[in-house]
Amino acid sequence: MNEIFRASADVLTAKTRTALLDVGATPETAEATTQALLYASNIGVDSHGVRLVTHYAAMLRAGRVKTNPILKVRRTAPATAMLDADNGLGHHASYQAMKLAIEMAGQAGIGAVGVMHSSHCGAVGAYALKAAEAGMVGIVTSNSDANVTLFNGSRTFHGTNPLAMAAPVSNQMPWLLDMATSSIPFNRVRLYRSLGLPLPSDVAADAEGNITQDAMRAAMLLPLGGESYGFKGAGLAGMVTILSTVLTGAVIDPLLVQMTETSDFTTPRNVGHFCIALDPARFIGREAFDGVLKNYLALLRAVPSTVPGESVMAPGDREWKIAEERKRTGIPVDPDTQAFLQL
Repeated sequence: MNEIFRASADVLTAKTRTALLDVGATPETAEATTQALLYASNIGVDSHGVRLVTHYAAMLRAGRVKTNPILKVRRTAPATAMLDADNGLGHHASYQAMKLAIEMAGQAGIGAVGVMHSSHCGAVGAYALKAAEAGMVGIVTSNSDANVTLFNGSRTFHGTNPLAMAAPVSNQMPWLLDMATSSIPFNRVRLYRSLGLPLPSDVAADAEGNITQDAMRAAMLLPLGGESYGFKGAGLAGMVTILSTVLTGAVIDPLLVQMTETSDFTTPRNVGHFCIALDPARFIGREAFDGVLKNYLALLRAVPSTVPGESVMAPGDREWKIAEERKRTGIPVDPDTQAFLQL
């Protein structure tokens, strides 16, 4: 087996930014997209990391995504707003939406911003994390095109519809939940295809609805919970759809143009996102929030593990551990992305 190619975060940052600038992206768009992709690559979410730059560059070049979008903000109340992403890359729009949500939460205790006319925004935890870095709780959702079947469904309906939440922890790395409402994201299927690896069991089905571990045959994903409890994931996907599209005016999942539709690289998709920021100081108070959350996490991590030599982890523990490891060893890059970035 060939040794996995690795590169430093600095090298990948420079190469990714340059690749986006080379196809006409504005410096703001290129910087925001690069930051979001490196967030994912650093914490081990390789399906949504730098490998996506190849797709984004193709969409910018073909015209589906604007290289120079003009973002428009409409304030609707002291704590609410809408952001029109002007069919640009979703990363820039999402960072701007969360920035506005944080500003409003600083005044009103809560800020909520809906985003429409956007596109794929990568791993949504990148934007929730911005709230935690500002001392607030952040919640982010995004819809996506239909590639996940319903519980006992015979065809695709929802997207992978990710959701994320981040919370600041005094003198520690933030609590961070960043997940899809499907069994796995479809970009992981594409990554496994590139790497020639089999899929985990109970996460994907072929075009006839049969469970498969063959990444090349996978045509749809199962909702979180798989064959037995997929109604939970399907319900969460619906929640994300309501927040990200019904509230914003974006296109609902089953009507979205497919992200990788090869016959049409020019029609905008109108993906929707939703960003919420909450200021703990306006609820229980900052000092009490910090103390209760630290106590909660201490009690959680003190629970004995059933796996010898392992310990239980809070959301984010695994990600921050991987980030530290990748600072030392570098970030793994799949062969397709390695070739595109000329590494």
